[in-house]
Amino acid sequence: MSKIQVNSDLTIAFIGLGVMGGPMTGHLARAGHKVRAYNRSPERAARWQGVWAKEGLDVAFAASPAEAAISADIVFTCVGNDEDLASVTFGETGVLSAIAEGALLVDHTTVSADMARQLAAACTAKNVDCVDAPVSGGQAGAENGQLAIMCGGSEEALARAAPIMDCYAKSIVHVGEVGAGQTAKMANQMCIAGILAGLSEAIRLAEAAGLDMGKTYQAISGGAAQSWQMDNRWATMAADSFDFGFAIDWMRKDLGYALDEAKRLGLSSPVTALVDQFYAEVQAGGGGRRDTSALITRLPQAKKD
Repeated sequence: MSKIQVNSDLTIAFIGLGVMGGPMTGHLARAGHKVRAYNRSPERAARWQGVWAKEGLDVAFAASPAEAAISADIVFTCVGNDEDLASVTFGETGVLSAIAEGALLVDHTTVSADMARQLAAACTAKNVDCVDAPVSGGQAGAENGQLAIMCGGSEEALARAAPIMDCYAKSIVHVGEVGAGQTAKMANQMCIAGILAGLSEAIRLAEAAGLDMGKTYQAISGGAAQSWQMDNRWATMAADSFDFGFAIDWMRKDLGYALDEAKRLGLSSPVTALVDQFYAEVQAGGGGRRDTSALITRLPQAKKD
């Protein structure tokens, strides 16, 4: 359930009802906001419509992003990548063709910093405020209203967005100007990739040595090695279970943005580049839709006598 209940006079549009956007839209409706949703796949839209109807939630559905954005005070977008975001914001049926002057556009998609800046410039030309606000916390974070949201944009725009986002947020941090939220998300993904690479090797070491995996986790998770990935993925990685969570296909997309931005800034990111290639191996073997912790599958288990 949402953490707060409000009596809102705002009309909110939410574009993109995937594993993240769907739960986030539900939280907005439960909090008392008037919500109009759009999803490019009619089948998924119908599925969410059925879920919300069973809860008694009144979420209207639009036939296009433009229709969703008409008269909306705030438009949220949460799609897949740069191209997806462009398809729902630009063009004849895009959000920007219909959004009202003075409205606010908040993008939760993880995209390139360049795309965030392009979108913000287009919003400025329409006298629309814009916040790039990628999220971290995965599907579970979206469902439980415990997302970490890193934001780029003006203080005024964030002040408008934050009280609305609060219903699905664990934390909301204003990182800096437009594009800063996306750059922070890149740093986030670089950290996760490096941690999972080390965690994969550590688990294989413990397995090969014949250690009790539960006790080993207990021993090392209480010290400096502790991480969210260790706490939430140690047991599933050891059990060879990966049919959940954040897909490798999406992680590779995110790491590609991070590597491109690092190159633009004149930086070397050898660890990220290496782990990205490790993910490419798993992806090539058919594991693209598995959780990012499936990185461990490229490391063979030690043969037992």
